[in-house]
Amino acid sequence: MIQIGLVGNPNSGKSSLFNSLTGLNQKVGNFPGVTVDKKTGRCDLGDNLSSTIIDLPGTYSLYPKRGDEWVTYKVLMGQDADVQLDMLILLADASNLKRNLLFVSQIIDLKLPVVVALTMCDMARRKGIEIDIEGLERELGVPVVAVNPRRNKGISQLKKVMAAVARQQYKAPVLDFIPNLDLAAGAVKQVKELVPGISDYKAIHYLINHEHFALPDQLQEDIEQTEKDNQFNPTKTQAEEIMQRYTRIKGIMQQTIAEPDPLRKSLLTEKIDKLLLHRVWGYLILLAVLFLLFQSVFLVAQYPMDAIESAFGSIGSWLGSVLPDTWWSDLVINGLVAGLSGILVFVPQIMILFGLITVLEDTGYMARISFLTDKLMRKVGLNGKSVMPMISAFACAVPAIMSARNIENSKERLLTILVTPLMSCSARLPVFTILIALVVPQELVGGVISLQGLVMMGLYLLGIVMAMMVSWIAKWFIRNREKSFFILELPMYRAPRWNNIFTTMVEKARIFVTDAGKIIMIISLLLWALSSYGPGERMEKVAAEYAALKSSQPERLEELEKEEGAAKLANSYAGILGKAIEPVITPLGYDWKIGIALITSFAAREVFVGTMATLYSVGETDDESGLLLRQKMQQARKADGSKVYSLATGLSLMVFYVLAMQCMSTLAIVKRETRSWKWPVVQFVYMTALAYLMSFLTYQIWS
Repeated sequence: MIQIGLVGNPNSGKSSLFNSLTGLNQKVGNFPGVTVDKKTGRCDLGDNLSSTIIDLPGTYSLYPKRGDEWVTYKVLMGQDADVQLDMLILLADASNLKRNLLFVSQIIDLKLPVVVALTMCDMARRKGIEIDIEGLERELGVPVVAVNPRRNKGISQLKKVMAAVARQQYKAPVLDFIPNLDLAAGAVKQVKELVPGISDYKAIHYLINHEHFALPDQLQEDIEQTEKDNQFNPTKTQAEEIMQRYTRIKGIMQQTIAEPDPLRKSLLTEKIDKLLLHRVWGYLILLAVLFLLFQSVFLVAQYPMDAIESAFGSIGSWLGSVLPDTWWSDLVINGLVAGLSGILVFVPQIMILFGLITVLEDTGYMARISFLTDKLMRKVGLNGKSVMPMISAFACAVPAIMSARNIENSKERLLTILVTPLMSCSARLPVFTILIALVVPQELVGGVISLQGLVMMGLYLLGIVMAMMVSWIAKWFIRNREKSFFILELPMYRAPRWNNIFTTMVEKARIFVTDAGKIIMIISLLLWALSSYGPGERMEKVAAEYAALKSSQPERLEELEKEEGAAKLANSYAGILGKAIEPVITPLGYDWKIGIALITSFAAREVFVGTMATLYSVGETDDESGLLLRQKMQQARKADGSKVYSLATGLSLMVFYVLAMQCMSTLAIVKRETRSWKWPVVQFVYMTALAYLMSFLTYQIWS
């Protein structure tokens, strides 16, 4: 089994070629120590020769600036112990060959076995560019194959060449692309003596970046001394190298490439960009696209989500009818089955969201979104690529945080992850709906606009504003030496690749279920135990009290069973915790029952409604359950006779649910993405503190 690295400039067609070579034989993980996708897949090259394809992050040159570029750089320099490449497939965009050939020439001078895959040839032809592939192959000294992975053209020829290179039928060029030794002759010779077997060009990189390599201390000191002895200047050497490479590239292009008059007619892509990147229309179109994206995720996913919930409800009811009334059956029904339901119910949103995002990426519009919003996002410490995760979080924060992987800068990615849950997800809707119905009158503002609708919109706007403020403050506290570069090439508009979209949807769903699902199940079982059990004396007393009532009042049996359930919950460990935190939440206008709802809804925010139904002894009966619940909540009174759900309390509770971190699924995925419990803890603490402060102010203002 040989290891083959897939490298190239961003937007050069790497993902398309990776999917074409590997099909569904793919795995997605992380490179060690960084949250950068490590995509690997199996590829059969024929004649009993199998390979593992590793899709490395895109980079423009061998001088890395961002975290993902460093990942690729260290692999190419042989500094990643987990990835030792036998060959490289180097993609080059035929429609922008001058820029791509810089990276190609650098890779060639590393003296690694290379196959150049020439992509975007159809785009080049549309631009009027003609390429002499055989001539280009002679000039570069490595095999060049034209491919179109979107249409599966040239793939069989590429595999044949890959197999030939693997059998060493092609040799690396004897001569360097440029005379690298002349750039720093003395220093290069000494480094090659210290590190035998490396090329002249690789020796230059040892001189420039040896501090970032895993080398013995003595070797580090020797290379450092070599720099001093030869007065090696990395900046001057790099500049001279780039100039020489572009001079040679210019000559190659004159001999092998025929380009049209620069005054050619604008392509369709350029005409569309004049509209989509317009300083006014561009933003209006962006808002329309994002609105449709959010509506599609919310509305389309609702049907499979309802089906999943209904299926698990039926399973729970069936198990309840066939299993004995014991503690373990309750664990199975209300612990395992309910926990599994809480995991799988997110899958439709994850699949639809990532499917639509992949459509935007494939068509080329995603890059335009990042370009349009970068200026605004950068002011608060984010960048243009932060927009999609934040917008996606209106449907669900879990897949939104997963999509933040597209942000290369680690600080901006972390800030995006930290503030994304402040966007009001669909799970908050049941809470907002019942609270608004409780405390906001059904009035029309100006005889047209619903007051309740305005309050709902205000809650969403509150989340957006607070996310921007938190990011602006947090950017001063999160230190990072990594400079932020927003280098973005606007790709050509293309039709989406449906096979790629399907593969992405399945893969993202699998990652969520297998990785985050484990943590969710554990917490679900813990919450079930806290809500089902309590101190023995308390629970026995409740059981004895209601047993006596059932004997004396058999006509009230159903009502008493509901009251007994509420009493047991109040005396469970979760209920005791609710009573314990009551002094803390009283300044917000909450009683102990709301306290229990705050605790139980940590499993999922929408659990608030179910908890209230249990606490107020209201069964889920037909279509009137919501109405009955609102009536009970409206009639609830405090010890002093005042309403529990006053306007002040209702608004305070809505603000709390906008800002508080009450979703274990989100915390689980944050832990997975940041590879540490530190940031989920920081996120939970700051969001809870912010929710408490703003809810307190809201209650005091409206009291």
